[in-house]
Amino acid sequence: MAKNILMKLDRITKNYTMGEITIEALKETSLEIVEGELLVILGPSGSGKSTLLNIMGGMDLPTRGLVLYGKQNLSEAGDEQLTRYRRTDVGFVFQFYNLIPDLTARENVELAASLVDNPLPVEEVLREVGLENRMNHFPSQLSGGEQQRVSIARAVVKQPRLLLCDEPTGALDYVTGKMILGLLAKINRERGSTVVIVTHNTAIGGMADRVVRMRSGKIIEITENRSPVSPERIEW
Repeated sequence: MAKNILMKLDRITKNYTMGEITIEALKETSLEIVEGELLVILGPSGSGKSTLLNIMGGMDLPTRGLVLYGKQNLSEAGDEQLTRYRRTDVGFVFQFYNLIPDLTARENVELAASLVDNPLPVEEVLREVGLENRMNHFPSQLSGGEQQRVSIARAVVKQPRLLLCDEPTGALDYVTGKMILGLLAKINRERGSTVVIVTHNTAIGGMADRVVRMRSGKIIEITENRSPVSPERIEW
């Protein structure tokens, strides 16, 4: 059966200018994202992986190259189209949670739910991530792992086709990090969201359907895992 391509990035280059210096964060980078897959992008700091994720998420535009999401050409999109894309099609999970501190867990998720026409029930999603007894707590009253679960619930409640995760375990301890990876794998498997995880932790690649390795702004290798391991079996 043919694979459905959710997003295509064709020869993407991204330059940043700092004074008289131009930094080439991405160099002629091409990648196809398959609908329903769990993709892990690996690379050290400065490899371009977060820049690539930002372009996938419509938070940045390439200097050159083509970004196709279905029939939408995001590389030529204006602010209004990109805002609509980020609101309705993409969920974001960040390393440092980015929760609104004076809103409870429930209210943080309700705010995200208000952005789309057909959100999932907020309490159902919070129960799904194991926060049924913490819904009315503020971020300062939650552990790092609980805050990251709120962040995931906030992303998932919109029913995004694409869930982008930037170092989602980077601020967490080993046990909590593995729990978060298990939750992302469950969302991919049961909700059908395409999940992209950017990380420097090579062990996480074991759970992916495909692994993309980056160095110095380029993709140097793409490998397919015929038998991805469960997050519980990952060790680092």
